[in-house]
Amino acid sequence: MLARVTCFALDGLRPRRVTVEVDLRTGLPALTIVGRADAAVRESRERVHSALLNSGFDFPQRRITVNLAPAQLRKQGPGFDLATACGILAASGQVPPERLAGWAVFGELSLGGEVRPCAGALVAAEGARAAGLQGIVVPDACASEAGLVAGLRVAAVESLADVAALLRGTAPVKGGRPAGAGVEPSADAGVLPDLADVRGHAGAIRALEIAAAGGHNLLLSGPPGTGKTMLARRVPSILPALDDAAALEVTRIHSITGLRVGGGLVRRPPFRAPHHTISASGLVGGGTGPSPGEATMAHHGVLFLDELSEFARPALEALRQPLEDGAVTIVRGQTASRFPTGVMLVAATNPCPCGEGGDACRCTAADLARHRRRLSGPLLDRLDLLVAVHRPTAAELAAPPVTSSQDVRARVAAARDLQLGRPGGLLNAAISADALDLAMRPGARALLREVYERGTLSARGQVRTMRVARTIADLAGTPDIAVEHVLEALGLRQAEEPAATERAA
Repeated sequence: MLARVTCFALDGLRPRRVTVEVDLRTGLPALTIVGRADAAVRESRERVHSALLNSGFDFPQRRITVNLAPAQLRKQGPGFDLATACGILAASGQVPPERLAGWAVFGELSLGGEVRPCAGALVAAEGARAAGLQGIVVPDACASEAGLVAGLRVAAVESLADVAALLRGTAPVKGGRPAGAGVEPSADAGVLPDLADVRGHAGAIRALEIAAAGGHNLLLSGPPGTGKTMLARRVPSILPALDDAAALEVTRIHSITGLRVGGGLVRRPPFRAPHHTISASGLVGGGTGPSPGEATMAHHGVLFLDELSEFARPALEALRQPLEDGAVTIVRGQTASRFPTGVMLVAATNPCPCGEGGDACRCTAADLARHRRRLSGPLLDRLDLLVAVHRPTAAELAAPPVTSSQDVRARVAAARDLQLGRPGGLLNAAISADALDLAMRPGARALLREVYERGTLSARGQVRTMRVARTIADLAGTPDIAVEHVLEALGLRQAEEPAATERAA
């Protein structure tokens, strides 16, 4: 007898419908899984076998063939366990096969028959809705996550016995939500560090505010112990909460990567801080899958690279195009996966190998040249703000805090509301040069043209300076970009570079 169950595979960030076909034939007892399954899927044979027996069901002593169609699609993860078990129950007549029509089944099985949560429940639910199915059966721990998809019934189950009772009609659907009921904020645990902890660094805090308001990339350069990492880790505290569309996109990414299983929407912008030993594929995505990298997991949030000059150059160079385009396409064999990388890059580095910089630097010209080569010009050109973080004085350390994250976040939110309310609805870090030019006053336009003709800025640098100036004007509540806004943007872009170029020259 043949039974079919609908499940979903994760292809990058997209759901792909998979039909789990289970066929029972006379022959030596065996369970074979075909259809380009990875090790986790092939190992489901033992999990399904034990789960059926330990749940009180009969395991057919016949030749069982499980086909995961389409065959050319790579199947990964334990999410096919529950669908395989349901197919065996239906093919052996232990549950009505017709009750499986219209439902998708997604979940991992334990040896005892419990249904465990697994990554990707939200994406599977989105695939079920797109396929026109009436509902999806998921683990109870993933019900709230799948319930974020409006217009889809969600059946939450805790064990294989619950699924059988649901299919037999002896138990009601548990955990279903009405359309639209899933878009509720989740409780993001933990208290973010506050700018009220920072003493001094008024200029650096101003740069953080500008970067957060427009989504601009930022580089903090200074000697060890001056507070670069402390400042960078407080950037999430001044970012406003994600709107519904961005929150759903971030939740989808976190669901696929296993960063979050169950729960509501992720309202807090993500903050990722990978170690400098990370590879290029770990940073921007890759692998045999391929799978998202840190830049994708920080989408709509902050990617913090501490000790920037210690990162492998191939990894940093791989980051250039994702920063420019806001997305990266990874091609492996015949598979191409596109991952979003709309991140705000915040980096910290020492000005030279000894870390002191300036007159206190003990590095030779060769040391400085070698340090400069770690960070390429094209990468630095994609950083909008270059901020020198100096050692605070004793008086600054004893003084009260300059501001708090709550005050800065209110100004950042107001500036972002202005940007998102304009045609296109983009943050300043992504708006076009033509739109910026229309907002520039004649004096500001002439000043920027003069600086560009000196050769100080590249064409990209000119546009990025205009974008920063637009953000400064938004923070000031000014509709046009004035000379003072361009001057501040130029001062932030042309601050001390991390490699002490004056000494190297």
